[in-house]
Amino acid sequence: MYQFSYADIQTDSVAEAKDRERQLLSRSIDLLTKASAVGPTSYEAIEALNFTNRVWTSLMDDLGSPENALPKELRANLISIGLWLLREAEDIRQGRTESFDGLIEVSQIIRDGIQ
Repeated sequence: MYQFSYADIQTDSVAEAKDRERQLLSRSIDLLTKASAVGPTSYEAIEALNFTNRVWTSLMDDLGSPENALPKELRANLISIGLWLLREAEDIRQGRTESFDGLIEVSQIIRDGIQ
């Protein structure tokens, strides 16, 4: 019978959580890229913006939790980025802009920075 130390289990759990975050951001990026190709009033845009909104709302909830192990300053910076992403998504939804580029680029940077 195998016995795992708490540190091993915690490391696996953190690694799995980071992998899920990368997968969610990759999915969001894929949806945003498809939406960008067909336009901001398309079904694909609605799907991409809703998915991105859910991902970042969830990430910001986690970042705001006192149990989150990231340094406080990094958490605050990521929440600020999340708020910006949500505003950009809303600007597309409201027709104030048509470009998905900023959402895609920033999401890629964040995804690629998760280690």
